[in-house]
Amino acid sequence: MKGGTPVSTKNRKRWIAGLALAAAFAAVVGCSGSGKSGEGETPAGAAGGEPAKADNEYKEKYDPPVTISTVWGVDPALTFKNNETIENNVATRWALDKFGIEIKSLWSVTDTNGAFATKLRLAMSSGQEMPDIVTIGDALLAQDLIDSGIFQEVGPLFDKYASETWKQAMALDENVWNPYTRDGKRMGIPVLDYAYNHDYLLWIRQDWLDDLKLEAPKTIEELEAVMEAFKTRNPDGLKPGEVIPLSIGFKSSMNTWMGDPSWIFGAYGTIPQQWNVGADGKLEYGSIHPGMKQGLQKLNEWYDKGYIPKEAALWDENKTSEPAVAGKAGIIPGPYWMSGWPLLDTAKNVEGAVWKPYPIPSGPDGKAGRHGTHFTNGVILINKNMKHPEAFFTYQNYLFDNFANPEKGSEYDLGLFKGYDYDLDENGKPLHLDNIPGGYVNSIRYLLVRDGARIPDAQMKALLNLAEGKEPETRLEKEVKNNYGPETPAAAKVLLEQEDISMKDMFTGPATKTMKTKMDYLNKIESQTFNEIIYGEQPPEAFDKFVETWKASGGEQITNEVNEWYDSVKK
Repeated sequence: MKGGTPVSTKNRKRWIAGLALAAAFAAVVGCSGSGKSGEGETPAGAAGGEPAKADNEYKEKYDPPVTISTVWGVDPALTFKNNETIENNVATRWALDKFGIEIKSLWSVTDTNGAFATKLRLAMSSGQEMPDIVTIGDALLAQDLIDSGIFQEVGPLFDKYASETWKQAMALDENVWNPYTRDGKRMGIPVLDYAYNHDYLLWIRQDWLDDLKLEAPKTIEELEAVMEAFKTRNPDGLKPGEVIPLSIGFKSSMNTWMGDPSWIFGAYGTIPQQWNVGADGKLEYGSIHPGMKQGLQKLNEWYDKGYIPKEAALWDENKTSEPAVAGKAGIIPGPYWMSGWPLLDTAKNVEGAVWKPYPIPSGPDGKAGRHGTHFTNGVILINKNMKHPEAFFTYQNYLFDNFANPEKGSEYDLGLFKGYDYDLDENGKPLHLDNIPGGYVNSIRYLLVRDGARIPDAQMKALLNLAEGKEPETRLEKEVKNNYGPETPAAAKVLLEQEDISMKDMFTGPATKTMKTKMDYLNKIESQTFNEIIYGEQPPEAFDKFVETWKASGGEQITNEVNEWYDSVKK
């Protein structure tokens, strides 16, 4: 589910299963961002005072057509119909008919076991033709491609050609450009995603609370009382050894997308395994913050009392959902969309089981914190040798202006491609996805940029409209109403009531010099020490020794390097 669009249980498998020129454009950074070249402007490549080159101006449609080359890493779960392929399909035909843009595929590969990254690295190192446009989701690969020198500075292009809708969406988080900035130059266009997708709250068995006549916990102390009651006075008659009051796991990370414990440390002022802004305005590594020691002590107490799984250190994100779905867990931390998947299945196993969303509880000093979701899920790179970079903006501007958040009754109010991601019955009414002739396919994934175009706050606004009782009218409102779990609008409202406790990882740059040689070791001693403290194999004071070792073994130098990067990108 991670990184995907949450949907109903029935459909989730289908849903689970995008320097020469830059220098020339630098002079027009301050020009209008309307998405069109202004009349009388001198486009890139034309000397001042010379006639503009008509074949290199922004157009809404190109005649004769222009070509944009790309490469594809195809999700193995992506399906096709009508004998189409990623190279030739409804989306490539649409681009040619709508914009006069021919999408040329240099190659494609089914993206299993990192096959796309491997093939792209091989193409780069062997001097093969590189694409005009490539969309990358792999952060490390993106940084390597930027550093290759093959791709150009995109900031001036974006300032000149991006539509106002796209610019406003990008401006929702001033930090989105940071990962792709080098010496003040924006080298890649961030791929925007919906906001808060993996911020989390607490999902609690409401039927258990009601039967025990308990209120939802607002503090860590109250949470402990609820967990004790769930364990020792279980309403479903489960014996204490059968109940997991709080289903968490940290095999993969203490800071992930479901069933993780990072919010527990938020109650003591930090979020582990990420870089947070400290009191002095500098970035500090969350795992060495003094609050970590208190959080580890608390988890050790909960382990001893049987509030968390005995195997928590061996459980990944998906494993934490199993006892919740089986009806054996009372609380699980996770995203606002979890009532659709996986928690909708709990009622199939336990009659009358009801999950409700609640805020993250605060610590003894009133602090609360949760891991925050970045507003991006990848980057778009533009080749230095691309003949018509403005054509990409023709394509993407249209999606932002017309598809990202369409008005009721507009052309894309129901979907993008009729007969693929939506269809109508004989009376003109939308068909259920399962009833589309020939089958539903997520043809939006055929576009140059994964998921087409997303405005970060658009989906959350749609959810809040539903939470306030509004009947769904727009496409986004209908999507979240029909495809998400029943408690999702209420969960979105709960999430945004604690918007100020969302803490994003503020280091998003390439690995620093010392990270490349020391971080694996530092991560290893961190995981070992934290697990041993939680399991009672070492006393809490072992945390202090860990911090000393971490700093002396490269951590202090990494901190300096991280802050050098942060200073370079701060607005």
